[in-house]
Amino acid sequence: MSEKLKVGILGATGMVGQRFISLLENHPWFEVVTVAASPRSAGKTYEEAVGGRWKMDTPMPEAVKKLVVMDIHEVEKVAATVDFVFSAVDMTKDEIKAIEEEYAKTETPVVSNNSAHRWTPDVPMVVPEINPEHFEVIEFQKKRLGTKRGFVAVKPNCSIQSYAPVLTAWKEFEPYEVVATTYQAISGAGKTFKDWPEMEHNIIPYIGGEEEKSEKEPLRLWGEIKDGVIVPATTPVITCQCVRVPVLNGHTAAVFVKFRKKPTKEQLIQKLVEFKGLPQELELPSAPKQFIQYLEEDNRPQVQMDVNYENGMGVSVGRLREDTVYDYKFIGLSHNTVRGAAGGAVLCAETLKAKGYIQAK
Repeated sequence: MSEKLKVGILGATGMVGQRFISLLENHPWFEVVTVAASPRSAGKTYEEAVGGRWKMDTPMPEAVKKLVVMDIHEVEKVAATVDFVFSAVDMTKDEIKAIEEEYAKTETPVVSNNSAHRWTPDVPMVVPEINPEHFEVIEFQKKRLGTKRGFVAVKPNCSIQSYAPVLTAWKEFEPYEVVATTYQAISGAGKTFKDWPEMEHNIIPYIGGEEEKSEKEPLRLWGEIKDGVIVPATTPVITCQCVRVPVLNGHTAAVFVKFRKKPTKEQLIQKLVEFKGLPQELELPSAPKQFIQYLEEDNRPQVQMDVNYENGMGVSVGRLREDTVYDYKFIGLSHNTVRGAAGGAVLCAETLKAKGYIQAK
């Protein structure tokens, strides 16, 4: 008899779904018992449904190979098998919103990697080291949905993970103006080089919808709960450009910051390496011991050397220096499908379990 919570993955055959499955192999708290996907995959074993499209660099876990894929639209049937679900579905925004709320209304918590609910006022969008208190808005959401234990919680976009934690660590110096350019890996589009050969030796200076998310979502993380909804912060002002680059995993950001209270470089580095949050205090299974590392070498962080820092759950920062126009500039790096996607959602679920929002049905 397993004491672990029973987990379902919605959208299990896609790249983020696969990342959930690989991250949850041997997880101490959670066990994947159900995989759900589109009707065309339903009825096949997971191994058959994925076929030659397994995109992780570790083999498909034996425990999921023979699971029969369920139809994601058979909500009651899927929900009956699990304690909660992770959502990585590939549908339109409106379809995602509807199906995630449908699952929540079966009293099944939904921890989503999707962007559809990121601006629903009573849905918490959380990086557990930054704003775990936003989970408190769930009580208001449950009233709206008419549920006792069902709700939707989301994690933010992968593009902001390499600089939002850094700016959070520097909050007391009051950053008020930020310019960021992100250099984003192709796995952020659910692709490998095999699927997308035209990305080799190429960059594309546009990623649909990404710049708006990169500018606005950090402000929601830094917002507060008022009258049952999350009200975003109004500063700092962030402007962003997002570029697709020929890298498989890892989003890099080049960032310029102005502060109201001028810190020294030493103070900024100290704040980074000392920065920790609830996941570190609670020693959650997926939490990085050291959330942000600072690298002194001029040529770091590099994707090849640093993307898997803390199993892909940490953030690497380097090249912090004074600037002639802004106060300081730096380079940040995070793993876009681990911390930026499935891993960030797993850490949210661990935090929700630790806070009592997710438990066995």
